[in-house]
Amino acid sequence: MAELTAAEQARLERLERTRRNMRGRRLPAVMPSKLARAAAFSPRSNGLSEERTTRIVAVRPYAVIEVRGRELGTKHRDMLVALFRLRARRFEIVGPDGRPAGGVYRTETTWREILRASGVSVHVNNLLTALRICEELRETSLRVFTGSYDAYETAMKAGRLPAAGWSDGIIGSIEWDGPSLDARVRVAYGEWVRRAFEAKHLVSLNADVYFRLRSDFARAWWPHIDSQPNHSWVGLDTLGELAGRDFDALPSKQRARFREDLTHAFDDLIAAGGLESWRLEALGEGRKKTYRVHYKHALPKQGSLDLGSTSGGDALPLPERAEPDGAG
Repeated sequence: MAELTAAEQARLERLERTRRNMRGRRLPAVMPSKLARAAAFSPRSNGLSEERTTRIVAVRPYAVIEVRGRELGTKHRDMLVALFRLRARRFEIVGPDGRPAGGVYRTETTWREILRASGVSVHVNNLLTALRICEELRETSLRVFTGSYDAYETAMKAGRLPAAGWSDGIIGSIEWDGPSLDARVRVAYGEWVRRAFEAKHLVSLNADVYFRLRSDFARAWWPHIDSQPNHSWVGLDTLGELAGRDFDALPSKQRARFREDLTHAFDDLIAAGGLESWRLEALGEGRKKTYRVHYKHALPKQGSLDLGSTSGGDALPLPERAEPDGAG
């Protein structure tokens, strides 16, 4: 048997880490790690700008992402979590000569399952809303550069191409067989997602907890927290980045308001069953004061679970979140 290359061994180790982080969850959302930790989504569902802009997102220390298009919010992240919860699978592409010509990752499901997976009322009036959200994701492109943010910033100031990378959308295409709840739906993903799945750069996100959360901030932060099982604290500068804010640059009143939002969000994470406890630590004094949130997961890792238990993992019910009929 041939020995594994270093790259193949690294993929297997990443996959094993993902499996160890199952934490007793059922129907997790298996998604690219950089997407789970990227600040590409604003922590709100309403009042999103439709103006096409470019937003720079640093996924430290691995990559820098330029998000080009309309502003994405909580409802767009909700849709992605739901789609990845329904599993993306590889489909082979056959070229004109009949030979394999690569592959594409696609989620094949029904409208009913998409609505159910995202905690939205299973009603035909919500189909157009779901389609519209998918289309808005498809119209948003990602330009991904490998390397550090400092190297990216230096190159851009000099007018040079920063690094190797690629440009593509999160979603490549959407096909549906009809307007009924049980009509088949096929969502194909872009190059970034394909590369992440091929390289096993994946994380397992507790989607049950995610869809129980009522706070937009909590939904913005839970993927980052849950995708890093060996971490037990996070700085407010990082939480600010994930919410599209520079915490250190905020005026005093806005910093205080942000800490209030943080309190509500982390209390929400406890109520949803994601965290057992949390506390805010202050370091330093005055304007130079920095903050850390220390937290403890509510569920043990897979290796710590009592496999003989009949609890079935997450025991809390998954409520539906009703959406306004035909809302955008």
